[in-house]
Amino acid sequence: MLLIVNAGSSSLKLVFFDGQTEVRRETVEEIGPDGHAAALDAALKRAGIAAHLLTGAAHRVVHGGPSLTAACRITPAVLDAITAAVPLAPLHNPASLHGIQAVTRLFPDLPQYAIFDTAFHATNPEVATTYALPEGDRARGIRRYGFHGISYAALVRILSARGALPRRLLACHLGNGASLCAIVNGRSIATTMGYSPLDGLTMGTRTGSIDGNAVLRLVEEHGLDRAKVILNRESGLLGLGGSSDMRRLHATATAEARFALEHFAYSAVRHAGSMIAAMGGLDAVVFTGGIGENDPLMRKEILSGLGFLGVTPDLTANARNESILHEPSSRVAIWIVPADEERQIALEAQAVMGREAHAVIAGESA
Repeated sequence: MLLIVNAGSSSLKLVFFDGQTEVRRETVEEIGPDGHAAALDAALKRAGIAAHLLTGAAHRVVHGGPSLTAACRITPAVLDAITAAVPLAPLHNPASLHGIQAVTRLFPDLPQYAIFDTAFHATNPEVATTYALPEGDRARGIRRYGFHGISYAALVRILSARGALPRRLLACHLGNGASLCAIVNGRSIATTMGYSPLDGLTMGTRTGSIDGNAVLRLVEEHGLDRAKVILNRESGLLGLGGSSDMRRLHATATAEARFALEHFAYSAVRHAGSMIAAMGGLDAVVFTGGIGENDPLMRKEILSGLGFLGVTPDLTANARNESILHEPSSRVAIWIVPADEERQIALEAQAVMGREAHAVIAGESA
């Protein structure tokens, strides 16, 4: 049985898979940075999963840095690389390290694997990932990486299994964190998030795209630490409309709430234009994530903004959150695909485990 670990700074989400079958989920909230091992132990006891049944643990790691571009076994060298990427994802990678350390304390001999949100975007061409900076700064790893890659990889897997993967796919992962991805023949060629998950679309509490000089001004006004908080935790929908919860904004009649919703949709449509230009056209749009799957009003606004491209939604199907959202006459297909990140993590980890087993067998027969 494979244990999937998604560790946050104060939370721990566990999913157990037997092959491709999900067996159980457990979540622990409000834990301190040193409490992950105790939280993991408690969650395992609640789940009733005996330790000897575990064959491995697979961790979601947001940032793999420039060197970790595929799922892999966690070794001391991999741990060093994840640690080195902490400055690139200071809100995320430390939590992943806590999760890895928690598993190590409880099960020191259990194989562990890392699955990276940045890995799916390793296929982006260099021109898409390079900032126009001096060579010395580029050498320090300041470039576009992209995120939500596990979600996008799952979309490609699901659509491929259906025989429905189009050549040019605009993938929209819309939640508290939100991004778009340009996918051509199943491979990412561009995405809206950049050096960090801050860039791109307006999000729940993040600004999305903002001029670098505006960031410098915030640092001048507030200091570095306070500016980081403003940009990552107090902006986006929260900063514009007073709440990061899309449902609450829809229910609120204030002008600020309406403007926040308008800003989110406008941001998505504007960045979609960039993704579509990178692909040279558009064959399908797919929505996933909490907002993407469950907010027909926001989907309607975004799809309306793409109408000039031949995107024609079936508004009745959209209002019902159905899986197929396009009219028969639409030149572009429109779908909802529920997020399936934990299963994607399990499959990628199992693939690495399979290669390891094959290597052992090959070595024994040599």
